Amino acid sequence: MKQFLALAFTLMLSYAGPEAFAGQYKNFRVSVYARAYEVRDMGDTRKLDSLWGLISRQVKVDKIYLETHRDKILVDAPTIEAAKKFFRDKGVEVAGGITFTMNERNRFETFCFSNPEHRKRAKEIVEFTARHFDEIILDDFFFTNCKCAMCIKAKGNLSWTDYRLKLMTEAASELVIKPAKAVNPKVKVVIKFPNWYEHFQALGFDLATEPLLFDGIYTGTETRDPVRTQQHLQQYESYLIYRYFSAIKPGGNGGGWVDPFNLVYLDRYAEQLWLTLFAKAPEITLFDFGSLSRPLPPIDRGAWQTGGTSFDIDAMMKPARTGNTAPTTIARAAGYAFETVDAVLGNLGHPVGIKSYKPFNSSGEDFLQNFLGMIGIPMDIVPVFPDSEKTILLTESAKADPDIVTKIKNQLERGHNVVITSGLLRALQERGIEQIAEVRCLERKSQVADFVVGWNPPSSVKERMLIPQVHYFTNDAWEDISALDSGLGWPLLLQAGYANGSLFVLTIPENFSNLYNLPPGVLNRIRQVLSQDIPIRLAGGSQVSLFVYDNGTFIVESFLPEPTKVNVIISKGTGKIIDILSGETLEGTHGQDVPLFGRNREEVTTVEVNLKPHSYRVFQCK
Repeated sequence: MKQFLALAFTLMLSYAGPEAFAGQYKNFRVSVYARAYEVRDMGDTRKLDSLWGLISRQVKVDKIYLETHRDKILVDAPTIEAAKKFFRDKGVEVAGGITFTMNERNRFETFCFSNPEHRKRAKEIVEFTARHFDEIILDDFFFTNCKCAMCIKAKGNLSWTDYRLKLMTEAASELVIKPAKAVNPKVKVVIKFPNWYEHFQALGFDLATEPLLFDGIYTGTETRDPVRTQQHLQQYESYLIYRYFSAIKPGGNGGGWVDPFNLVYLDRYAEQLWLTLFAKAPEITLFDFGSLSRPLPPIDRGAWQTGGTSFDIDAMMKPARTGNTAPTTIARAAGYAFETVDAVLGNLGHPVGIKSYKPFNSSGEDFLQNFLGMIGIPMDIVPVFPDSEKTILLTESAKADPDIVTKIKNQLERGHNVVITSGLLRALQERGIEQIAEVRCLERKSQVADFVVGWNPPSSVKERMLIPQVHYFTNDAWEDISALDSGLGWPLLLQAGYANGSLFVLTIPENFSNLYNLPPGVLNRIRQVLSQDIPIRLAGGSQVSLFVYDNGTFIVESFLPEPTKVNVIISKGTGKIIDILSGETLEGTHGQDVPLFGRNREEVTTVEVNLKPHSYRVFQCK
């Protein structure tokens, strides 16, 4: 924690005077969420004016969510009305918020929606809030983790997942939406979903029913530290989860939501903000009011410089050179990140990526698509099978679709390509996958450290990784990438023809983060196979991501703590790329690509890109 406060927090260096923030951001809106703990004190408008002045001089805000309830705290009506008037007088849009927790500090203790008293209280809170606001957002605690005697009795023989899905869909309709609209027919009710989407169903979040019931949804794009937090969410998820939820409710995903908690280095906070905006979120909510107004410790400029950062310290300090003496807060870090990214967002088209089908309420190889995003593969998760795509990726979660093997066959018969993971292969054995290719994922595992791509010399990693052994019949399928242990090998990437298409099996290490340790040549071939229908791809090491848009623009972002270089390979007639922010032109070299199965060599352009630590660059193909 001391390292975080003394080193990473020095990112947020300057106090911005009001002259630095004329107008709002051009390409997105910014909201702030105030918890009931802060809202209950907003009756003192003199104190509120001081705090709001501190925040609003450092980040431009369009909207504030005023929470009425959290942890059995219900803010009184006069205070709510005073706060509403205060913010509206400042030109800030106002909406309400509700958190259905009994005691958030007790492992996120939620309401028990099997308990008649709790149900009655929930309905009363909704009705109270709807009387004061025309828009209400539910913070991401509209789930249940209760296993009390009433829940056990009501569950009966159902699984906890099935019971909770049924319970929370009913609670959404009967305790939230209907009561709110009965009190205020014009109220818009929005549910904010958290970041742990792979596990939603077990706690009652139902992505099949709730997005249809609610007027809108909102996305938790906070990923925090990927190693030290219990969730271990990869940075790429701040982008991908917004894209996924937008596919679930097209046009109804209101924005992304980020907090500054559980960070080791503060670039991690900024990364979450701009990754959300790379996904083209129209709004971003900063959680929470109290954190944004909290003063920071003194600057340790020397320590910060040795840490490596994407932030221009001098540019960030410039607004402070106006004689202002008020303390700098985390709001300035958000403001600076927004100013930087706003300069390029307007140039970007619609995001594109490799479609990965995840049926509603499914799980398996949890969060794997985010790890693939971290090795430079542009990803897009979708809830409906993407049969129009030429190349798709299916992870183990696709096993939840009872017709998945038939859908794979149909895709191959159309002449398309399907990449499945070793986890899905294992799940589909005895379900008909053997009718496509007699390939099996064995129970045996191997520790490997050497890899061969085609006829190239072997490349090695420092630490061995554990992989499942995939068995196939010679000349019925072909190893494109081999993983070796003491001269014996198993496929890391396997290809088998069927009808007019190709089935690929991508072997996933038992520890997904071992993907980051694969040699660049191995990563390059995996990228080429998965990205074969996207005109731009990366070549080089891992923990560098690629974001591609349909108008010839793209972003390359490094999550590494040191400077790095990658190559960008472009397959459609361009000889150079232009850095949109700096105007720098990067010339490429022309050559022929390594051929894919059944394809002739293609002319490509390769451009070398230098990246600072924890930074991104935005380019336009010319």
